[in-house]
Amino acid sequence: MSALEVMFADRVVCVVRAPVLPDAPALCRALADGGIRSVELTFTTPDVCAHLTAAAAVPGVVVGVGTVLTASDAEAAVEAGARFLVTPGVLPAVAAVARDAGVPFLMGALTPTEVLAAASLGAAAVKVFPASAFGPRYLRELHGPYPDLRLVPSGGITASNAPEYLAAGAAAVTAGTGVVPPDVVRAADWPTITRHAREFVASTRVQSHES
Repeated sequence: MSALEVMFADRVVCVVRAPVLPDAPALCRALADGGIRSVELTFTTPDVCAHLTAAAAVPGVVVGVGTVLTASDAEAAVEAGARFLVTPGVLPAVAAVARDAGVPFLMGALTPTEVLAAASLGAAAVKVFPASAFGPRYLRELHGPYPDLRLVPSGGITASNAPEYLAAGAAAVTAGTGVVPPDVVRAADWPTITRHAREFVASTRVQSHES
């Protein structure tokens, strides 16, 4: 399966925003054991490209990079083995690198104008950020003029509210520190990460059965 096929089949991508990442492959295995196969490391983590290269070798896990702000960031991530890129805003230079490399990218946007701009640049999905500022209803409203766009809410998504976003039409939801708390990652407490991931995934499956 391609990176996007995995992400949209599972309907979850986990963003790891941790200042210390002791063992990226072990973290990815812990998430996969809990049912989350799409993992987004970020440029806010020191030496993220080295972590990416190590984690990319883990079977059954799709690893990408987020907080990609510049073309040089995008080039470094692609070279390190990123299967997808994620930006926090509409960044044409990053989109150009991703398109040229044949790597799918999710582009951050919030307003209807930004959402359309991201889609026009070739984004495989639009990351609606910060989703918590407007909630699931806003996602449903965006699907009015843009019924065919894949929207992935990010920011403030938890096991409790993820079902609401999926019911509002999200193609996938972004799990964050609720699944991968920085202190738990720093402590390399992989069983706890797996448990958090399993609980998050269980909430999305309840929604799928109800839909």
